[in-house]
Amino acid sequence: MTRDGERVIELVNELGSRVSNVLSEMVPPAAQVHLLNAQRELITALMLIYENRIAPAPATKRVRRARATRRTTKRDSKIPVD
Repeated sequence: MTRDGERVIELVNELGSRVSNVLSEMVPPAAQVHLLNAQRELITALMLIYENRIAPAPATKRVRRARATRRTTKRDSKIPVD
């Protein structure tokens, strides 16, 4: 992760903690837990978007390999069942 990415994480965490301190008196504890989980998910999503935009494109593309054909032998034939 880049230094800019780390700064963004620190900033978002600081803002989240300040908002949670202000709202802690007005919001019930169960709702606080829910809001903290939502905050974590939002931070994760924002960081993934940020990293996806900043990361350089891969130099090579993956090449699909052709499927190997299965060799059939006499042993692979169907067995008659009576």
